[in-house]
Amino acid sequence: MDLEHTIRQYLPDIIHMSLATSKGTRPWVCEVHFAYDNDLNLYYRSLMTRRHSEEIALNPNVAGNIVVQHGLGVPGRGVYFEGKAVLLADVDANHPAFVNLDTRLSIGEAALADAKRPDGHHFYQVSVTDFYFFDPSGKQHLDWRGVHRP
Repeated sequence: MDLEHTIRQYLPDIIHMSLATSKGTRPWVCEVHFAYDNDLNLYYRSLMTRRHSEEIALNPNVAGNIVVQHGLGVPGRGVYFEGKAVLLADVDANHPAFVNLDTRLSIGEAALADAKRPDGHHFYQVSVTDFYFFDPSGKQHLDWRGVHRP
């Protein structure tokens, strides 16, 4: 199986991503709407006062998953990841975070003005270092560090 191809085929139909952060020994997980670019960077928007945003400011190491919910008796499958999250500054209409989120989720240009407000939803990027794909056949790993993608 070409794992990169499988991940690229899996992502388009899912808009929710679970994102895990931590502070000291206390983990946290939240759900965000996300988009991605050709390099499989993940983008989302959030308030800076949310627990996950505050924790990312102190510790950028994150993990998460992108899964389709399934019922009893239905085999599960999903994309899991590890990486680093950063708050993006100076996002404009040409920035990949805005372009990809707007294309995928129709956030509109009002999101750019909102991101300039201290109490607005700001743009974040997760640079993935490792992808994992789980399905009934097991777990597969894709080391994404330093990989240049078109």
